[in-house]
Amino acid sequence: MPAPEDAGKRLDHYLQEQLPAYSRARIQSWIREGRVLVNGSAAKASLQLHGGERIDVSPADLPPLNATPEDLPIEILYEDAAVIAVNKPAGVVVHAGAGAHSGTLVNRLVHHFSQLSKIGGELRPGIVHRIDRGTSGVLLVARTDAAHRALAAQFAARTVEKTYLALVQGQVAAESGRIDKPITRDPVRRTRMTARLDHGREAHTEYRVRQRLERFTFLEVRIGTGRTHQIRAHLASIGHPVAGDRLYGARPFPALADRVFLHAWRIVFSSPAFHQDAQRVTVEAPLPPELERLLVVP
Repeated sequence: MPAPEDAGKRLDHYLQEQLPAYSRARIQSWIREGRVLVNGSAAKASLQLHGGERIDVSPADLPPLNATPEDLPIEILYEDAAVIAVNKPAGVVVHAGAGAHSGTLVNRLVHHFSQLSKIGGELRPGIVHRIDRGTSGVLLVARTDAAHRALAAQFAARTVEKTYLALVQGQVAAESGRIDKPITRDPVRRTRMTARLDHGREAHTEYRVRQRLERFTFLEVRIGTGRTHQIRAHLASIGHPVAGDRLYGARPFPALADRVFLHAWRIVFSSPAFHQDAQRVTVEAPLPPELERLLVVP
């Protein structure tokens, strides 16, 4: 029962204080499922307590996170004996995690391929790097442990070239530029990163203008590091958030209700299938039709 000094606290915050062994995400899932009753009735996570309420909690374990094969479509852009390059659609998460237990890219991969690297564990077979859920584009998958280690070494040495296409809000003044700002977790909004502080992990982003629209600029973006939300945080830090990216301050964009205008267009790497590192492989994922349409000037 909440004490008088708990008045004003959100229900989910209060429960997290009382049940420190469970994450807020898990507690919020119990609330959504009706497993938390306040004075005998279901409530929202945002409910403000007054103190003295009776709170009943019926815990439940989250579904197990398994890389279960699922017969879902997957677009293969390139493959050899060591590597598979796939075109990840926006809206698809790469692997299982909190809130995502099926329909992931990994679920598709384990259905279509009998052998994938095991270094990432049972939940992430073959996964060497990731792309955000709301971002589409090319992603590399390792077939073997040896290929996984070789690709991971290239990412660590920053010899993998990653180029994105992004539509950003407003008119970018320069035709090209470079952003060198450290990135860290936003101390206020923990679901996003920030490049507006003077500390964090080093991050480098280069861009050039490909097309100018009335209220937007279409950019080609190349990243030298692979920080979480790097492009989104860096572009927002110079006043040009990615179109549709409400998390980073962009205005509502109805045509991008389920994604942001960010696409992993090209990746260049050395495939472990070849003995000579000089034999570079370039893979490109075409811009999805729903994004291409937004670049057409009437």
